[in-house]
Amino acid sequence: MADSAAMIARRRLIAAIPATLLAGKALSAQAEDFTAFVASLRAQARRKGISAGTIQRAFAGIAVNEAILGKLHHPPESTLTWAQYRQLLLTDQRIAEGRAAYRRNYALFRDVQARFGVSAGIIAGIWGLESSYGAKTGDYRVVEALANCAWSSTRRPFFTSELIAALQIIDAGDVAPAHMTGSYAGAMGQPQFMPSSYLHYAIDLEGTGRPNIWTSVPDVLGSIANYLARSGWRPGESWGIEVRLPPSLDGHALGREDRQPLAEWARLGVRAFDGGALRGAAEAALIQPDGAGGDAFLVFANFNAIRRYNPSDYYALLTGLLGDQVLA
Repeated sequence: MADSAAMIARRRLIAAIPATLLAGKALSAQAEDFTAFVASLRAQARRKGISAGTIQRAFAGIAVNEAILGKLHHPPESTLTWAQYRQLLLTDQRIAEGRAAYRRNYALFRDVQARFGVSAGIIAGIWGLESSYGAKTGDYRVVEALANCAWSSTRRPFFTSELIAALQIIDAGDVAPAHMTGSYAGAMGQPQFMPSSYLHYAIDLEGTGRPNIWTSVPDVLGSIANYLARSGWRPGESWGIEVRLPPSLDGHALGREDRQPLAEWARLGVRAFDGGALRGAAEAALIQPDGAGGDAFLVFANFNAIRRYNPSDYYALLTGLLGDQVLA
């Protein structure tokens, strides 16, 4: 059927509308949808026992944040190889800054290690990777970040749960909404804890009455150590060691759960990267993040404790390497 004159006129009218105006109308509809979603979050928070005052303060002024949505849907992380990741993050500058931070806080690192049994090097490695030793913690309002992520992500239940946890922290008086800042995905403070991790692992080592993972170095280092200690860290044991492989093993990594005694790896021809022999009774797994021809590591049980902090082999390896260099 031929288009009616009215339909043709309507199409011409739409075509004549500036694109910027159409975009504005789309954004307006988007914002309206976000407003309705936030209203549902507020209702859910009330059902969870969050006070009306906390809800009012926490949600005041939040809106659709295009910067957050851009990072959510096009995350800064890319498909780097391990070699690229290592070169990008294990820099001389990061190591030097870590050594300086370790010297400044030497007594604190030692106290935390003694109390929790977690290596000072690993604590420093996580601190360095997560926030450059407290220099880069993220400046997004956590409630706004989590609301945007819950609204736009396919992981709505996860981000909604984290938002409720953030409101519980505010409701308890631990931090004001304006001071609860973090990453675009809601990771908070110097150790980049999600709100639920804060509730489980953040500690008040400084003795102020409340954990402060934003500005208190004792609380930051203590909270990182507490997280690892409660994730199965074994005191006095290493995370792993970089090794050289014989040709017969190159490219045949077995994975994190296929552990053998160091003596068996030595029998198969594996040597420490510096050429030394492997010693000790611990069991280790062989991993090669880039496959044949790439870097190789034997990793111990503590490697898995680091992965509970961040479930990435790259992250756990770099944390160990950075921590070793900081203490070297």
